[in-house]
Amino acid sequence: MDVITGFRWQDGLDILILAVLIYSGINLIRGTRAMQMAVGSLLVIGLFYMSQLAPLQTLNWLIRNMFGYIVFAVIVLFQSDIRRALAHFGRAPFFRLFAKAESAEESIEELIVAAGLLSVKRIGAIIAIERQVGLRNYIEGGIRLDAVLTYDLLQSIFLPSSPLHDGAVIVQEDRVAAAACFLPLTVNPRLSKELGSRHRAAIGLTEENDSVAIVVSEETGSISLVVDGQIERGVVPNQLRARLRALVLQRSDVRPLDEVEYT
Repeated sequence: MDVITGFRWQDGLDILILAVLIYSGINLIRGTRAMQMAVGSLLVIGLFYMSQLAPLQTLNWLIRNMFGYIVFAVIVLFQSDIRRALAHFGRAPFFRLFAKAESAEESIEELIVAAGLLSVKRIGAIIAIERQVGLRNYIEGGIRLDAVLTYDLLQSIFLPSSPLHDGAVIVQEDRVAAAACFLPLTVNPRLSKELGSRHRAAIGLTEENDSVAIVVSEETGSISLVVDGQIERGVVPNQLRARLRALVLQRSDVRPLDEVEYT
């Protein structure tokens, strides 16, 4: 007689992992041709089980013999989608824990160099850095890039001749998620009238969430850092580096510039 065992924590973990994989897979292929293939595969599977229950001998034999060829056809036809899926899972939060600190340090340096070069050339820019609260709604309103974060890319985006320069760049981890993103302007009446639309947009964004914004003034070339609706103007590269390390790497709260140690 079979013994019915209780629900184990391993069973819960098994279900949770499977649910996450299915959800991630659906999100990844949504809106692509792979989604059509997935729907077709589900239809074939449904026909297979129906042929067993009916029974429909010819249909069951045909599907069973075609299955092996279908697997190879999927691998050949959707190799680019499969590579993209594997790369996506490789960038998942669980796997990023192993290289997070090193990757964040490199991203911070790219941001420092980009801000410095834009400042020297007096090219206006606004860069929003995502932290705990997601910025997906603003990303969807801009132009998706999903590109590796480099100072060359940031400079190219904000050049006045670039079609993407009007708006903000949003950074997720070590990726430029989107450009030409429009952010909400602050309605704080106590702000200085010297602040332009870029500074007000950065303040408006950080009033709503925990993101960090870097703003380069087009008129003066000065660099500002905005966190929690508070703006720090005239930030030099070493100060910016120390602040970003504290805010991005350590996830700390806002501290005045004179409390930060510079390296």
